Amino acid sequence: MKLVILDSKTLGNDLDLSPLKAFGELVNYETTTSNKTLERIKDADIVITNKVVITKEIMQASSNLKLIAVTATGMNNIDLESAKELNITVKNVVGYSTKSVLQHTVTMALHLVGRINYYKDVVKDGRWSNSELFTDVSQPFNEIAGKSWGIIGLGTIGKEVAQIAEHFGATVTYYSTSGRNKINDYHHDELDKLLSKSDIISIHCPLNSDTENLLNSSNLNLLKDKAILLNLGRGGIINELDLANELNRRELYAGLDVLTSEPIKKDNPLLHIEKPNRLLITPHIAWTSVEAREKLLEGVVENISKFINR
Repeated sequence: MKLVILDSKTLGNDLDLSPLKAFGELVNYETTTSNKTLERIKDADIVITNKVVITKEIMQASSNLKLIAVTATGMNNIDLESAKELNITVKNVVGYSTKSVLQHTVTMALHLVGRINYYKDVVKDGRWSNSELFTDVSQPFNEIAGKSWGIIGLGTIGKEVAQIAEHFGATVTYYSTSGRNKINDYHHDELDKLLSKSDIISIHCPLNSDTENLLNSSNLNLLKDKAILLNLGRGGIINELDLANELNRRELYAGLDVLTSEPIKKDNPLLHIEKPNRLLITPHIAWTSVEAREKLLEGVVENISKFINR
């Protein structure tokens, strides 16, 4: 077997890929541009990829290709219909990053609830050193206990976030983006109601026709003053220009780990808001704990092993 990894850099340089060598010759590319994809996989039996697009034309020209092992849950970069027609198996990995995304969600929430950006600057710029008080209460913050935490997308990750929110003493409600998930241990609210009553809102749903541009100028104005909005789902669920305008208009807080275009473009309006302390952006890292990436590789190895030994 010849195995080709097209974008190993997305997995991190610290991840030991040697278990893949047990299946045959391993060729590793850190990144692959679209004009290089076919050349690199044309004689591969197994292709391992995260974000590289595999089209019907590429699959047709790859005479040995038998398996595409996706190092992610989402498979939207693969032409699945064509893969089926060409008898090429496509396998993803699910559930590997639940704990990592949960942890990052809570990290972002606590960072914004506690106004950490502001107080970090108070120490760094000398305001605390120059004050006469042992403490600084110039930027009031609240506890999560007693607040309302709204969850958009109560899947596996959303349910775990709900449990943590309850441990903090929050009341949890949720909105089903598909409209089919309305029987749960938590109260279901329609979107407008959830937005208007929640102190913290976290997004954990996929990007699809039901969720694209879900939050925009027509409903972001429903958010409470000082509410915290977190997106750990997918970029494109929140209209970024509309969010930037709303953050400039009044006191709101937002934490985003996903954006419509990644890496973030330099002209993204979110990079130029008037009160940057109200916004926390991380570079799509919620899924990337060491443990999550190790589980991901284990899942890829398992998928390849099952395919070979079927």
